[in-house]
Amino acid sequence: IKHVIAPSPVTPTRRGVMSSSVLIFNLTQEWVESLRRWHLELFFIPTTAISLAAFLANPVLLACIFLSRALRQETRYLLVANTLTADLLFLILNLATVICNAVDAHIPWLLCELITAVTVTSYCCAILTVTLMVVDTYAAVRWPLRYHHLLPPARTCRILLGAWLLAAVYPFTLFIIMETEGAELGEKVPVCLVLISLGFLQLTNTVGIHIYFFVAAVVCAALIFYCYVRLYMVTRTQGIWQSRFSRARVTLLAHGLLLLLYFAPGLVFSLELLLFQKAEISQDVRVWISTVNMCVFMLLPRAFAPYLYGLRYREISETVMLLLLHRDRRLSRAAS
Repeated sequence: IKHVIAPSPVTPTRRGVMSSSVLIFNLTQEWVESLRRWHLELFFIPTTAISLAAFLANPVLLACIFLSRALRQETRYLLVANTLTADLLFLILNLATVICNAVDAHIPWLLCELITAVTVTSYCCAILTVTLMVVDTYAAVRWPLRYHHLLPPARTCRILLGAWLLAAVYPFTLFIIMETEGAELGEKVPVCLVLISLGFLQLTNTVGIHIYFFVAAVVCAALIFYCYVRLYMVTRTQGIWQSRFSRARVTLLAHGLLLLLYFAPGLVFSLELLLFQKAEISQDVRVWISTVNMCVFMLLPRAFAPYLYGLRYREISETVMLLLLHRDRRLSRAAS
């Protein structure tokens, strides 16, 4: 009888897995309680509305770019298509996560970690591609005669593939670490959030995550700032900045606003990671900041981007109009 009821020995590895599992479940359970107390699950309404606005425009622009041979041969349109693809992937994962959290669907921890890795990859790839778009504009203005030799479509595709790989290396490395040192594969959590996944990991690896996000943000911001300053210095004698509402000023203002919308949520997320391990910060404060950032701020640039690109690039807007006219003609013929 003693042999049957005696507890089995727990190895250090097993003890670490059990403690990690309990900690993760407690964190997510407390998070759900705060969500329910403040009724923050209702934020899935603006999330759905903003995501639908992007879902209506993104596929149309992607279809225009990939179906048009002329647009596929332009580097800037390949960069736009890559940004829209990364945004679309992010929106799908974010919307699915928000809906699952709102309906209290328990998600396996392995699936949550995978969603975290892909979400961070898509977000970082969008940031990298937006940065490459600024570099592409600078190269086109700075070396107009050599531009097509510097960035042909084949080389652009390789650069974009490299951007995806670069964006995926660190998140999936963390995914492997989390599976090696984290909870059991069969464990289910009541809420899945990128913040909790990375915040749990940073308890043992505080420096690495902050260095990754800080260095990436600084490098991209410095490159964008340098390119815009150089663009102004190169074009200031050409008279395109004289008018208050010149095309150059309006374009710079629109892109500056879009870049701010892309980068600001990342900075807020870094603040969330800092607050995650501060015991003196209320849990409700963490939940409010994370929910507003995930359900609103991170979605705004992805809702504005397709409409801004469609209005800014005349070739895209003309292709959209041709597709719509062609569809209307086919419908009218079918009706007659």
